[in-house]
Amino acid sequence: MKKYMIAICLTLAILMLIFVLFTVLNRLVVYGASKADITKCAEEDSIDKKYEAIVVLGAGVRPDGTPSHMLEDRLKGAVALYKKGVAKAVVLSGDNSGEDYDEVSAMERYCLTAGIPKEAIIRDDIGFSTYETMYNAIVASGYRRIIVVTQEYHLYRAVYTGIRMGAEVDGYASDYRTYRGQSLRDIREYFARVKDFFAVNLSLR
Repeated sequence: MKKYMIAICLTLAILMLIFVLFTVLNRLVVYGASKADITKCAEEDSIDKKYEAIVVLGAGVRPDGTPSHMLEDRLKGAVALYKKGVAKAVVLSGDNSGEDYDEVSAMERYCLTAGIPKEAIIRDDIGFSTYETMYNAIVASGYRRIIVVTQEYHLYRAVYTGIRMGAEVDGYASDYRTYRGQSLRDIREYFARVKDFFAVNLSLR
């Protein structure tokens, strides 16, 4: 019985060590591959490249159909980039899966009000996840040079995923304020990063 318990403890310890090592490796690979390609909103003036499209990742909307703070800041960043002339197209990608929930229309209304012409806006109503958004923009739509707009914690995964899909992808971190509940988002991001790491490297969809 004692040997059996020792074997169980040893197995659990090995599994825990593998988990920790994979966590560290996964973070190093994803962050290392994408960090140099990310510009923070305070450094907007340093962007001197041209892209085929600005891709905005969706986020929550309020019951009245207006963007949440996080989504509003992503759109604010996209508007700034468009007016700077970095791309002629703005891809609005989000969840439009129900009659009572429509991220993309809220994003479109914001952009139109901010002065982006309707002909420059491309809707992606099936951007249900970061992976799906990048797939839709790069694989389905064929964009090869894009700049992705979202908050920094989320951006490393998006940029890494796009690069692994074969595109030239840069990121714009639209952190114009501090957001409540970030600790929970960081936990969710860990699991999403692991999921997308396997998906994009094993060519899963």
